[in-house]
Amino acid sequence: MEYFIMAMQLLLSLSILVTLHELGHFWTARKFGMRVEKFYLFFDAWFSIYKVKKGETEYGIGWLPLGGYVKIAGMIDESMDKEAMAKPPQPWEFRSKPAWQRLIVMLGGVTVNILLGFFIFAMLLWTYGEKFLPSKNVEYGIYCSELAKEMGFKDGDQILSIGDEKFEKFNPGILISKMLFDEVYNVKLLRNDKEITIIVPDSSIIKIPGKSEEPLMIPRVPFVVGGFSTNSSAKEAGLQIGDSLIACNGVSSAFFSDFKKIVSEHKNEDVIIDFYRNEELKSLTIRTSEKGLIGVAPYGPDRYFEFDRDKFGFLASFPAGFSKGYNFLATQIKAFGQMFTGRIKASESLGGFISIGKLFPPEWDWEHFWKMTAILSLILGFMNLLPIPALDGGHVMFLMFEIVARRPVSEKVLEYAQVVGIVLLLSLLLYANGMDIYRLFF
Repeated sequence: MEYFIMAMQLLLSLSILVTLHELGHFWTARKFGMRVEKFYLFFDAWFSIYKVKKGETEYGIGWLPLGGYVKIAGMIDESMDKEAMAKPPQPWEFRSKPAWQRLIVMLGGVTVNILLGFFIFAMLLWTYGEKFLPSKNVEYGIYCSELAKEMGFKDGDQILSIGDEKFEKFNPGILISKMLFDEVYNVKLLRNDKEITIIVPDSSIIKIPGKSEEPLMIPRVPFVVGGFSTNSSAKEAGLQIGDSLIACNGVSSAFFSDFKKIVSEHKNEDVIIDFYRNEELKSLTIRTSEKGLIGVAPYGPDRYFEFDRDKFGFLASFPAGFSKGYNFLATQIKAFGQMFTGRIKASESLGGFISIGKLFPPEWDWEHFWKMTAILSLILGFMNLLPIPALDGGHVMFLMFEIVARRPVSEKVLEYAQVVGIVLLLSLLLYANGMDIYRLFF
């Protein structure tokens, strides 16, 4: 059921974004007197799920959820309608209009996606504000992944600043962005009540994209039982929600991170767990699994830390939403550039529908849904603007050439470029989704 909910959120989000993207092309084309023959959500190769004709346009829903399209008369696109292009140009066709009008039409979808991303961010800030955890409230410090330890962090560290910027809001994403894209390596920490500065090696930083499945660091929390897994040996032995675990086999392990590490060393063994229940010290013998687990989960950070929210009025939300969207886009552009330079491996950064679907939570959360929709809208706008034939950016590239050179690119060149672009995009699609499948098993 969890995967179904995640898939439904992804499908709804993409449906909204694709429809509005294509509406950007549709509306501008109609404004300039171009005939739009088809408007489709998803591709209708061989057949469509639904279609209806109104006026000169066929509206429909295809069965292949890889995007959508509008078919504008007289335009060389993925339909490769050579028969129509062989006829004399008509006044209502794309090819008969001035280059500046065609350029606006091709930028219509990207413009809608980028403006939509900014708008959704603004509305989220106005409606919900922005929830954050003040770093000063992370009183137990951080729990580090193995990569974070390789970078020089230790469990219990409290982050004070990165570079010259104070780390006032606990957000490892900011830390990662500063190190990975801005190449800021010095981090000031509070460790054992002493302020120290570590210099994070770049050789560790460039491994971050390949470890995206595991958080780099999270707030360290005491181990208070918040839930049990199915067939939990701890629950069967008598452990209860609210019990505070403090030791395993006599080794102190009051924090979840410490406890997990100690228990994992005992696979298929009986371990003695010491814990407090209603301020009374108790002990239980519990059998671990083959993986060194007892089937217990701690309470989340919300129980231990006081979160805060920045509030925004209606008018104030727009510049704040723009800033949030702009910063996200800037980060994506930097990441894309580093893939080309080889600093970030494309094989570790690219993902298909499975990777995108995992960005949505297993339960329906409208705040998170709209946040992810804003992010995907900006990504869709940016990716479509890349100068690749078959994408909007490819058409924009040829139109810019026409405006500068004052002569159009030949239809034959456009046809060949379209074929190359389609093959390139399909290859990229297969590669990204193939990497998703590979990551599931290896």
